Formats: sequence, structure tokens, C-alpha cells
Amino acid sequence: MAEATEKMLTVEDLSVTFPTDDGNVRAVRGVTFSLAPGEVLGIVGESGSGKSVSSMAIMGLLPKSAKVTGSIKFRGEELVGRTYKQMRPVRGNKIAMIFQDPMTSLNPVYTVGWQLAEAYRAHHDVSKKAAKAKAVEALELVGIPQPDRRADQYPHEFSGGMRQRVVIAMSIINDPELIIADEPTTALDVTVQAQILETLLRIRDETSAAIMMITHDLGVVAGMVDRVQVMYGGTVVESGGVEEVFEGPRMPYTVGLLGSIPNPALLGKRLTPIKGTPPSLVNLPTGCAFSPRCPLAIDVCHESEPALAEVGASRHLARCHRSEHLATIERPQELFAIDEIGVVENPAALTEADPDAMPVVETVADVEARLHEEEGSTP
Repeated sequence: MAEATEKMLTVEDLSVTFPTDDGNVRAVRGVTFSLAPGEVLGIVGESGSGKSVSSMAIMGLLPKSAKVTGSIKFRGEELVGRTYKQMRPVRGNKIAMIFQDPMTSLNPVYTVGWQLAEAYRAHHDVSKKAAKAKAVEALELVGIPQPDRRADQYPHEFSGGMRQRVVIAMSIINDPELIIADEPTTALDVTVQAQILETLLRIRDETSAAIMMITHDLGVVAGMVDRVQVMYGGTVVESGGVEEVFEGPRMPYTVGLLGSIPNPALLGKRLTPIKGTPPSLVNLPTGCAFSPRCPLAIDVCHESEPALAEVGASRHLARCHRSEHLATIERPQELFAIDEIGVVENPAALTEADPDAMPVVETVADVEARLHEEEGSTP
């Protein structure tokens, strides 16, 4: 019971369904997880796996047509079923969200400082001057130079990385207890990504806020989060400590995700994708949602969906009938290996002698022309 009191957010059996002309889209199915103060949870998976819909359900930002069932408790208070008006004291104040594209989150006709001040005044009865001072303080906290001057500028006067910092400043200006970051580093270069992530971690350390990091970048997950949750087909297929999951994945889909990361040691080799496509959330396959793409699938995988069960270490959960068998495979990443076609064995050698040299690639037309020449020169 002591552990339950430490949980800030508790999600149990959350399901979200959208009615469409083609049928009901089961975007989220039976998702259960919890989050403690100061904890960073990484949520990964392919597009359409239910990552963003889960976060929008927590924020109460889903359209009225969405049917939400299950339980979302924040500090012991149930959020499912609350009206838009009832969610206002929570949204942006206790729970804040950082969206993917800062340009769609910021109004182009108002200064950055005005927008930040309005976000603060929406939850605090303070003067415009005090709100402006708080806005400048938030900009300084996220590392924007000359915050007092930049507060009077418009979003288009900021670079992409700076705009993302502004969005982070807007999310933390009310000192939220939970920050949901939905792909906060999308379309940013690697250096700016590192700065944004460092800013989020510094804010976590200074405010003890919990962070839900939704991302496609497994490198971000490896370097930032405490626990990772892998989603597929609208549900959680594996979760646990980031080290346990990355070092000993117990769900073939997780193995495929980890194996698809570009590896500098395999320069010139083909990437290793997961064959097939994600399932339709209108017509999910019978049994395990990943079974049509899984190299380990057997009859039971196509017949019944496995439960999310504990495997190995404490709190390491996997939704897989073959998790025990997977643990015995020495090199599970080879399950998704594909035949190499047109591999350059040592691509670095092509440019070692002359950095400006480019490999000569014969096209089909070149080959045909060469063969025609050779035939013509035959006596």
C-alpha cells in the first residue's frame, strides 16, 4: 500500500475507441501503467501504436466522439469522465504537454512573452507585470539568452530549437507535476536535440516533475528514461527498466525495434527492418497483434492474445507466448536478418585515398551498353 501512495499517475485498463464509417478504431486497448514523482517514462513504438492517443486521453484532449473506458487517476483523483471545464484546473497547471510542432503550439500574431504570461494568468490571479516577469523567468530557465529582450519577439523570430524551448517554457511555467513530451525533438538537429533533452532533465531535477517521453528515437530512450514502455497495435507489449528491456528484450517486436537502429559498425550493410506493416486497428488479427510479422509465431500466437506477464526481473513485463523461448536465443537480433543485396564490404575504403572520390555505380543502361560493345568487338 505504501507503494501506491507514491504513485502520481495510475492508468488502469485504459481503452480508447473512435467510431468511423469502416468500423470502430481501437486506438488504445487495455493500457496499464503508473508513474512516480521525478520518474521519466519512455513510450516507444511505430506510428499508430497508440502512444499519442494515450497521452491525449490523460490530458482530456480527445474529440467528443472518442469512447474512453478504464481509469486515469492523478494524485488519487479520477480524470476519466471529467468535462472540458472540469479538466481546466488540471490541464496546463498540474499536467502539461509539449507537442511535436512548436509552430502549431504558438500563435504567430502574439509575442512569446505575452503567450507565456497568458498561460500563467490562466491559473494564477496575478497582474500582467507579475505574469510577464514569470514569463521571462521561464525563458531563462530553459536556456534562452537575453530572455527579457526575446520575450518581446514573435515566434517567427526564433529558430526551431528556440521555439521548442519556448514550448517547454510554456509547459513548465505553472510548475506542473507531470510533463508529457510528445516527440519534443522531432525535426531538430542532433546538437539541438541534446540541448532540449538536457533542459528537460534539468527541469526534472529542479522541480521533481515526472516526465512521459513519447518518441521514435530509441537513442533518446536509452540515454534519458528510467523505464520504457513498448506499444504495438494499441496496447503495451513490453515494459520495464530501460536496461532490462534493452539488454534482454522478451518480446520479438522489441527485438526488431532495437535491431533496426542504424549501427556505425555495420557501415555499408543494409538496415534490418521488421517485415510487414502494423495491423489495422479496425480489423486486428486474431491472437497476438504482432503474430503476422513475428519470426517466432506458432499456432497459439494466432489463436489467443497473450497477457502482459512478468518475465525475469521485477517489473519487467512482456506480452508474448514465446518470451521464455526468446530468452534462450543467443543472438535474437538475427531473427529479423535479411539477405544482403549489393553490399559494399568496406565503404570507408572507397574514400580513404581520396575523400572527394565517389564510388562508380553502373546503371542497367550502362551494363547493356557495355555488353553491346563487348559483343560488337568479338571477332
